[in-house]
Amino acid sequence: MRARHIYTLPRMPVISRFAPSPTGYLHLGHAYSAWMAWRRADVFRLRLEDIDRTRCRPEYYSAIEEDLHWLGLNWQGEVRVQSAHMADYAAALAKLQARGLLYPCFCTRADIARAATAPHGPEGIYPGICRHLSSTEQDARITSGTPYALRLNVAKAHAEAGVLRFFEENTGWTEAQPERLGDVVLARKDTPASYHLCVVHDDALQDITHVIRGEDLREATHIHVLLQNLLGLPTPIYAHHKLLRGADGKRLAKRDNSATLRALRAAGADAAVIFKSFGES
Repeated sequence: MRARHIYTLPRMPVISRFAPSPTGYLHLGHAYSAWMAWRRADVFRLRLEDIDRTRCRPEYYSAIEEDLHWLGLNWQGEVRVQSAHMADYAAALAKLQARGLLYPCFCTRADIARAATAPHGPEGIYPGICRHLSSTEQDARITSGTPYALRLNVAKAHAEAGVLRFFEENTGWTEAQPERLGDVVLARKDTPASYHLCVVHDDALQDITHVIRGEDLREATHIHVLLQNLLGLPTPIYAHHKLLRGADGKRLAKRDNSATLRALRAAGADAAVIFKSFGES
């Protein structure tokens, strides 16, 4: 009897990334997120998401790299610094604008807050106040100098894209429901590109195959999958890990002055002990 040959496809390399914003020093929650992405990776990328120029400070850029080196989490390739590539994001934004998928929103935060108190409206979702303004009214407001943001018309975009699915580890195939986040902002006058736009552009540019990030960004995945389709970009595999929390039950955050890696290092902490405390999550 002739021997049977069993052929198996080669395993594709896992390319993941850690993408903090240099708006403060890294804390244990960041270390956990970076470790979760690094431990799975064949290739590990670093990206600094610094499009919010009002909050980013020079000392945090080098501090992020110092903290990761101390942890032993080394990356491959150049560090992607988003603020150096605004023209890339403007080009992606222009593609969406040319398809009529964006509209100017002149609402202030107070306008949105007042609308959010109206009955029967979905909580936390932009109520579409400016979505149906005529082009004449839009032009008049822009000409008058009224500040505005550019929002994605999610319903229109989703109708064009059709049914979208993505794979999330531990969950499986999921149908994207971008309406859950409403008409998200993709650009503002002071920040000409948003997190949602930049992250999908850069994940494709850096050949990311697995996006491993905190569960607080799980809902954003639905918008990201839609944008990937609209821009002709690949959709990676997603995994969303737990968030580290303090004794008060709140997730660790810069705004709450969570203990920084910089302070732990100065106090003589051992990176190996930190990783051991994470367990086998």
